[in-house]
Amino acid sequence: MLNPAPIEDSPQDAAPANGSGLAHSLRTRHVSMIAIGGMVGAGLFVNTSVMIEGAGPLVLLSYLMAGLIVFLVMRMLGEMAIDCPEAGSFVGHVRRGLGHRAAFVTGWSYWLFWVVVASVEAKAAALIVAPMLGVAQLTVALGLIALMTAVNMGSVRGYGEFEFWFSLMKITAIGVFTLIAGLALFGVIGSSLHGGVAHLWDQGGFMPHGFAASLSLLPAILFTFAGAEIATVAAAETDNPGYNIVQAIRTVVVRVMLFYMGSLAVILCLIPWNQIRAGHSPFLDVLHRIGIPGAETAMTVVVLVAIASCLNSTLYVTSRILFEMAAHGDAPAVLVRTGASGAPRRAIAIGSLVACVLTVVAATFPGEVFGFLLNASGAIILFDYLMVVFAQIALRRKMHGEGRQPAFPMLLFPYLSWLTVGAILLVMVTMMLTPDTRVQIELGSLTLILIVALGAVTPRRRDRAPS
Repeated sequence: MLNPAPIEDSPQDAAPANGSGLAHSLRTRHVSMIAIGGMVGAGLFVNTSVMIEGAGPLVLLSYLMAGLIVFLVMRMLGEMAIDCPEAGSFVGHVRRGLGHRAAFVTGWSYWLFWVVVASVEAKAAALIVAPMLGVAQLTVALGLIALMTAVNMGSVRGYGEFEFWFSLMKITAIGVFTLIAGLALFGVIGSSLHGGVAHLWDQGGFMPHGFAASLSLLPAILFTFAGAEIATVAAAETDNPGYNIVQAIRTVVVRVMLFYMGSLAVILCLIPWNQIRAGHSPFLDVLHRIGIPGAETAMTVVVLVAIASCLNSTLYVTSRILFEMAAHGDAPAVLVRTGASGAPRRAIAIGSLVACVLTVVAATFPGEVFGFLLNASGAIILFDYLMVVFAQIALRRKMHGEGRQPAFPMLLFPYLSWLTVGAILLVMVTMMLTPDTRVQIELGSLTLILIVALGAVTPRRRDRAPS
């Protein structure tokens, strides 16, 4: 049976003494919003235009399939988290199920993935803000990373509140946009628009580029959905990790799928898919066509908030993963240290520094070195999800061997677990067969081989208590 819900708010942070470990000051509402913060960024507000161009209206099916994969992975994490809530993030469950070496590779590859994402989000924000302020894009990007680093360096409760309100703004904005677009769709406002459900099939059909186009987009959409698993990281800083992870699993993925699919559906009904320009926000395009005064400016602010929130969650998760790996002897011992507020400031600083370096590289060699790094990390999240599934299968078998049953069981085990394995492998095969994404599999495999080699030559250190 699940533990009862913890009290939502307390008079003060449950912060540890200086250096004694992570604080336990986050609440259930923080955990869910932190996960949403990692999932809703530039990928929704800008990059969806690229997805629409690639598949047409069939993009809705692509988002549905990707969302189901992430939901099933999260459900498996829920089973493992309830069984052993003290294990920490999903890397801890990989360690339980598959051993130390698998956790070493999973943890470092996941950390690398998110520091690259941090640089991507900072660059996306700079593209919007720099022309408005009349300053260099690099200055804006580095300034935003510095600002979000400062937020993370403060109290854990302060970070949680920041992310809660920023994510709430994103959710509210998406809801308001969908409402406005829905009113335009039914002719209540924006009478100059000639929208209708028929736009989903009257411009070359519902599958203008064929069903294969839907599969080819899955890697990029899964890249966009990455962040749901941050709930397992944030829950470690609550007073009831198992309960909070389950609550996040039950709500986060479904909410995000509704945000993406609902908003995209009304966009596709209002604007023919072949009129949406890749690289331009379809949200801004819709508001421009409806003609609501100030709406474009308001949405631009929302996009910036979304990107800042995503960057904030990115710096958070990189620091916690690095802290956890250091606690298990997989990273330098100096990182197993927290400040008086419970924030692992050294781990935060390392992630921020690397993100800044990558941002400078992106500005200096946009199509060369940075492109290499982006491609090398693009397929890594698929590998990490695969490790989660294999860990769940191994741990469930161990439970059965011990005569135990999970308190929060994975649906239709083992069939859906193995179906998830097949789905992830199908995405990888699709990437290999698609010229534009083949390089991600090749360079991602090279990255994993290098991490495996590093793990093989790195002596196994004993677990360290936070100090």
